[in-house]
Amino acid sequence: MTRAFPTQFPRNARDTPQQHVLITGGASGLGLALAKAFVARGDRVLVGDLSESRPDSVPEGTAYLRLDVRSQQDWDAALAHVRETWGGLDILVNNAGVATGGRIDVESISDWERVLDINLLGVVRGCQTFTPLLKEQRSGHIVNTASLAGLVHGPGMSSYNSAKAAVVALSETLGFELAPWNIHVSAICPAFFRTNLHASLQGKDTEMEATAVKLITRADMTAEEVAVTVLKGIDKHKRIILTDRLGRQAYWTKRLARPAYNRIATKGAQRLQRKP
Repeated sequence: MTRAFPTQFPRNARDTPQQHVLITGGASGLGLALAKAFVARGDRVLVGDLSESRPDSVPEGTAYLRLDVRSQQDWDAALAHVRETWGGLDILVNNAGVATGGRIDVESISDWERVLDINLLGVVRGCQTFTPLLKEQRSGHIVNTASLAGLVHGPGMSSYNSAKAAVVALSETLGFELAPWNIHVSAICPAFFRTNLHASLQGKDTEMEATAVKLITRADMTAEEVAVTVLKGIDKHKRIILTDRLGRQAYWTKRLARPAYNRIATKGAQRLQRKP
């Protein structure tokens, strides 16, 4: 049985009626933190991740479905599950992703193909699969996990920066394209925060990946803190959700003080010059 979906999402979490949420990559990291945050406020959540069976990390009160974002078959199964179980969807969170880093002459093409297939095309597949349903409802919200790297493009991370910048561009495009159906689109753009994302590193440029591990494991913010800010941004229908002071500072420095931004990025490139 289908149900009536709200034509507009309330801005304040405490006033938000129960919503139905699908989160990819929801068994760990930011996806898991978001799942817990949605459940805590009374929403119904379906977690999608790679494990065939339900991981122990997935919180009680959520449903679980194997969902490899590289598989259209898995996406079709997720759509069928949502239609049969809920009759519709309020929020799709395309969160699944992997970390990567590498200099252009060190990172392999296979590393590029892997990160683009997961971090970019995984998001595209999710948007393509669920947009017809959201159009039928004439409501919904697509939330795509990008990164500050999608807005600020430091040296030594060309594949990751490119994938995340494309996710930001996709999100902005769809925000305009789907607005006539009252479908909102947001891109999450956090800086580094403590998570297990570094466990997905497996590229050829080990020097750059070692730097990424340090930045992730030594970050000040936790995934849970980022999730709180993300939910507020979703409720306010923000197109770009910046989650921390560092990210806002870097973003606005690039936009409003480009010479200073260029100097900082150039110094980063000079440090890379000393790496083997």
